[in-house]
Amino acid sequence: MPELPEVEVVRRGLERWVSGRTVASVLVYHPRAVRRHTAGPDDFAAQLAGQVLGPAQRRGKYLWLPLPGTGTSLIGHLGMSGQLLVQPEDAPAETHLRVRFRFADAQGTELRFVDQRTFGGLAVEEADPSDPDSAPLSLGHIARDPLDPRFDDTAFLAALRRRSSGVKRNLLDQSLISGVGNIYADEALWRAKIHYERPADTLTRAQAALLLASARDVMSAALAVGGTSFDSLYVNVNGESGYFARTLDAYGREGQPCNRCATPMRRSAWMNRSSYHCPRCQRLPRPVGTASR
Repeated sequence: MPELPEVEVVRRGLERWVSGRTVASVLVYHPRAVRRHTAGPDDFAAQLAGQVLGPAQRRGKYLWLPLPGTGTSLIGHLGMSGQLLVQPEDAPAETHLRVRFRFADAQGTELRFVDQRTFGGLAVEEADPSDPDSAPLSLGHIARDPLDPRFDDTAFLAALRRRSSGVKRNLLDQSLISGVGNIYADEALWRAKIHYERPADTLTRAQAALLLASARDVMSAALAVGGTSFDSLYVNVNGESGYFARTLDAYGREGQPCNRCATPMRRSAWMNRSSYHCPRCQRLPRPVGTASR
């Protein structure tokens, strides 16, 4: 599933190619693609026709474009295989094209939502009037992410160090910190030399701060090269893949030498996923009580 850097790459593409344009019409080819829009596909299309799409925004893995003057926003989640593509109007339809947005200008391009597995989706939702970014009300439980200027480091570190569950579980908790998925959690933990099952409340302040800094660093590095693409399902709005997979230090490197100490990397089954770590650099401390504060 796309994580923060990949979704941010798509957001930037929408901001460049879609924001500010007026929707002429919307065609929904598969109702599951707009299942979050409870009034149905026809209402979804009707609410968007004639509307100007505002500045592209993101909260964690969610994207939205405010609809100025309506109190609503167009919200999207890519799911496992969703793609928002800006394509020439006369380009052949993709095999898994689900929704097509046509615009009222003469730029000659349109926006297409393509989703092979139909786990992603779009909707028009009421926006939160108290949110400066006009975030949809449904995102109220989603925390800000480490690249968000409004992210509160102090509050996050305090909350993290109050939790007794494993630190990786907390990195994936979107109510605590958003945008971090399995790939970047493993990468940040490797950089910080922390075992994924270490109880979060045993981290010192310095260790917790290093972990947050590592998450920021690795996601910023991934963003700089277009994100991480393991297959053709993740691409930017122009259909291009990201290249961060070439420089991963932990994720997917089972049996390969650790880039720090040369110990073979290990993969472990974890919460119906895989977790990758170095058994030497990221040792699980023996339970000796709570770490010193």
